[in-house]
Amino acid sequence: MAADQSAAPATATLPDLPVTFRPTRTRAVLLGVGAAMFATITTVAVMLERLSTGERISFVFVAALLSSVLVLLSRPKVVADETGVTVVNLTTRRRLEWAQILRVNLRPGDAWVFLDLSDGTSLPALGIQPGVAREQAIADARALRALAESRGTGASAA
Repeated sequence: MAADQSAAPATATLPDLPVTFRPTRTRAVLLGVGAAMFATITTVAVMLERLSTGERISFVFVAALLSSVLVLLSRPKVVADETGVTVVNLTTRRRLEWAQILRVNLRPGDAWVFLDLSDGTSLPALGIQPGVAREQAIADARALRALAESRGTGASAA
């Protein structure tokens, strides 16, 4: 039976503030694939002699559109500073004071961290996700949990 990491105590040392948590490997892959895809599609559009100018422009437009989707997917991050946390997800940005964060959760099987908030809601924080770099995500979640517990009203539950 595997140990439940959600019950592990917050033993992480507090990182220096401000600190940014983001899935760096995932971000590098997304941005690299986006750049390579844009370059490849644009090169094909330029090299195909039988394409009209309008068709070439549409190729480049589609390449830019696909690349921008990958840039959007690489956007998530969690920034902690002295006064609170800024959670940047795909299309939203939310600023939280430390006292608003009751709990930082990363349970086995979760795709990303969830922040339990004082208003009774839960906020996904896509900037910490265990997909490609599981150990780094666990360390980041523990560091954020330790910060929340030391600066706010947080309770150990992540």
